[in-house]
Amino acid sequence: GLSGEELTRDWAGDHPHHRGIYWAWPEVDYGAERGDLHALQRVFARPTGAVRTRTGANWAEIEAQNNWMWEDATPIVRETVRIRAYAGTEAGRLVDIQVRMTALQDGVSLARRGTNLYGGLNMRMNTVADQRIAFHTDPPEAKQRAAWATMHGVFGGASRPATVAVFQHPANPDYPGDWVQYPELNWFQPTFPAPNTRYALPKGKTLTLRYRLWISSGPAPEESALRAAWERFAAEAR
Repeated sequence: GLSGEELTRDWAGDHPHHRGIYWAWPEVDYGAERGDLHALQRVFARPTGAVRTRTGANWAEIEAQNNWMWEDATPIVRETVRIRAYAGTEAGRLVDIQVRMTALQDGVSLARRGTNLYGGLNMRMNTVADQRIAFHTDPPEAKQRAAWATMHGVFGGASRPATVAVFQHPANPDYPGDWVQYPELNWFQPTFPAPNTRYALPKGKTLTLRYRLWISSGPAPEESALRAAWERFAAEAR
């Protein structure tokens, strides 16, 4: 948070596989077999050591590469993650997350738990007093269909409230993803892929998912501010 408070939680005792802000799918198929990248069963994202850092006038960025290793032996997907954190301002701080996944083998697909529950960008947050989770997705007939969510409250015993907003980029496949929440776990997410589907990753093809976080302090942002922030993100082609 902007005051140094810890917003996320890793390796919680109730769900030790929850890893703060992370992207994982509970049903990863490789041929006729199924693994669980979310709960760390049969398939694991292992760093390759390929890391690059860059800085700009008001941002710092890290790009890192992982291989999804089937039974910790066969690489089936190459994952390249780019995280860009912008300098904090009075309005808060933006953090962009881009995940690119390229299948290295035939027969790879992704799905949510049971194909209609959780899976995608996971947000396991710290203990939140006075927690409020809010979801917004414009109706299908909207000309420019915005999708964002917020969690607001006092994180980890901090002295003042904060808000973490998550924006989905409209270029994501199956946009907009459903929203899922487990308030008792301080957990919420934009899901991927669409419910009751399995998203095939043809060998050599790349799937790209983009999200933006907006971290602010004090009162929760108004809807007009959230919409304006989403529109700026949606207009970026990067």
